[in-house]
Amino acid sequence: MKIHKSAEDYLEMILMLTEQKGYARSIDIAAGLSVSKPSVSYAMKQLRENGYITMDKDNFIHLTESGGEIARRIYARHRVLTRFFLQIGVDEATAREDACKIEHDISDATFEAITKYVK
Repeated sequence: MKIHKSAEDYLEMILMLTEQKGYARSIDIAAGLSVSKPSVSYAMKQLRENGYITMDKDNFIHLTESGGEIARRIYARHRVLTRFFLQIGVDEATAREDACKIEHDISDATFEAITKYVK
């Protein structure tokens, strides 16, 4: 399944917000990703059309099964990579930022090796 990095970021943010607050709204996604509300609206339209999210009558955003699968995979990578960077002495802010950059492109083999190392 091929999906753009930006779409993965949106799905990951929806998952994070849902875990933190119990819900995800466009305004919270915009704040979390530091993007404009129109950008979020466009992205939500694309994600909805591709079957990754649904929106209820109160405009709360929910991940579909396929959207949740992608979001959980990316978020797991983010957490493991952040932990790895912290273990090797990178400061927390840089560790989180670098994990976000790498989580999309790292190979499965390298990620599995890092996961084993972190545990």
